[in-house]
Amino acid sequence: MYRRTNLTHLILVGAVALCLISLMICVDAQAQVVFVSHREGNPQIYVMDINGGNLQRLSDNSHDDWHPSWSPDGKRIVFVSHREGNADVYVMDADGGNQQNLTKNLRNDSSPSWSPNGKHIVFESNRAGAFNYDIYVMDADGDNQHNLTNNPNADQFPSWSPDGKRIVFSARRSRHFENELEISHEIYVMNADGSNQQRLTENRKNDWFPAWSPDGKRIAFASDRKGDLENFEIYMIDADGGNQQKLTADRKDDSFPSWSPDGKRIVFHSNREGNFEIYVMDVDGGNLQNLTNNRKHDVSPAWFVPAFAVEVTPFAVSPAGKKFTMWGWLKQVDQ
Repeated sequence: MYRRTNLTHLILVGAVALCLISLMICVDAQAQVVFVSHREGNPQIYVMDINGGNLQRLSDNSHDDWHPSWSPDGKRIVFVSHREGNADVYVMDADGGNQQNLTKNLRNDSSPSWSPNGKHIVFESNRAGAFNYDIYVMDADGDNQHNLTNNPNADQFPSWSPDGKRIVFSARRSRHFENELEISHEIYVMNADGSNQQRLTENRKNDWFPAWSPDGKRIAFASDRKGDLENFEIYMIDADGGNQQKLTADRKDDSFPSWSPDGKRIVFHSNREGNFEIYVMDVDGGNLQNLTNNRKHDVSPAWFVPAFAVEVTPFAVSPAGKKFTMWGWLKQVDQ
């Protein structure tokens, strides 16, 4: 009886050790940001550490590649490419290998975002009409593509909530304020199946590029409160639309926010120094740092947020020290 119990204990501890090794490898990727750079000519996908070091080029294509997004396990990157004449959603391994076209559509598909479980990808498409963008969802292999919003105007820039139950997006609807340029975009949220669409912001200008915080409590986005489609700033609201805060204040364009895994920092792009660069700041807007310092444009950053950073697991992992704490159930096995 003792030997059987001891064997069971060893098997459980071994399984836990394997899981922890996998998680610690994943922790290394937490410090990585994938982004788009024009430094070699046309826009291509690059990855770097969050301190700006260890820069690597992932795509090498004569056409434009942009708008990358990590899979929750950090093994793949979904992105957009114009290599077949129109914008399609592609996927590749995290090292740039095994690039595949997922949508293969004659219209434009863009702004892809992974579901937290890695099984689905949400994106925008104008396949219903040249200026009629809707939010679509598909399986991670490109199958089962279907329209979630079915709105005659424009629904764009979708982002999954960390629990996978909701999708936040930017929408242009007929009842919004109309300025001299167009009907304004506002931030909306809906269930993952497209139902229960609710408006979160009510602004006379444009609110774009919403992104959920890893704890699901807040949404960062970009807004041009001056109405010129040029001077965007980074804002933050609670997930119910309340408690709006302005995080940046610059005469240039600050846009495309993406959260750190611990929710304490935000990476974004800005042209405050002449050309677009990748910046990072604390969630209150302080401690601003330029990560790229490149004379060409660097845009559209996406910070890798692993699944275990946003979902309940039997472990608590400390990225900084790469230490771990096992919860009570493992301690009970030791007894």
